[in-house]
Amino acid sequence: MSKSEPEDFEQELQKLRPANSPEELLSRLAQALPERRTGPAPRAGNRPLTRRWSSMLRWLAPATIAASICLALWFLRPTSAVTSPHRPSATRPVDSALTADKVEIDRQLVVDFDAVARLADGRPVRFRCREWMDQVLLQDSGKGVVVEQRVPRLEVVPIGFETY
Repeated sequence: MSKSEPEDFEQELQKLRPANSPEELLSRLAQALPERRTGPAPRAGNRPLTRRWSSMLRWLAPATIAASICLALWFLRPTSAVTSPHRPSATRPVDSALTADKVEIDRQLVVDFDAVARLADGRPVRFRCREWMDQVLLQDSGKGVVVEQRVPRLEVVPIGFETY
């Protein structure tokens, strides 16, 4: 096969024109097609009830998750409570310096779990997640003051996977 043969063949193909379709085939295709509606396009208000609900639920699910996360963070926010069995009167000056004679520091593990995610390039990465509750308790027996603070803390440590 010489170099000019494919070029000649290409030129011959470009000169060819397709044949007309048989009338019988065109009429059968026209009968098989569904009828077109000539009325106006349906509006969003005319959609079936299930479609409207599904589109509403598509936005309701993430909104519910976001609201539940906000509520959880609001309830687990750090609180500082100062309690005193002998409340000082408003007329008596209060000495602000505390002398803590009893101090307790506590750390409790609340939740421990592993999670797996994929990086942008598709590599998997494992995370070890631990939720702690840190608690500090200060007591001044002389003044009868107890200070308690509880703070939740989330610890996330990435652990890489090596795949071969």
